[in-house]
Amino acid sequence: MPLTMTRPGTQVTVSTIRGRDNTKRFLENLGFVEGTRVMVISELGGNVIVNVKDARVAISKTMASRILIN
Repeated sequence: MPLTMTRPGTQVTVSTIRGRDNTKRFLENLGFVEGTRVMVISELGGNVIVNVKDARVAISKTMASRILIN
């Protein structure tokens, strides 16, 4: 299930990242790696604010849809 389907306040685990190598590398540099616990904080204006590794990160819904979770 993509990260965009998660309700705010729910903690989930990243299972895989879809996309090209550049996309995967970009998201991994932000902290989205397999097995990492993340929590969606909120959705604002087409962006998703996510808490990952004790940091808040804003990514587009397009990028968030490439992150698959358990």
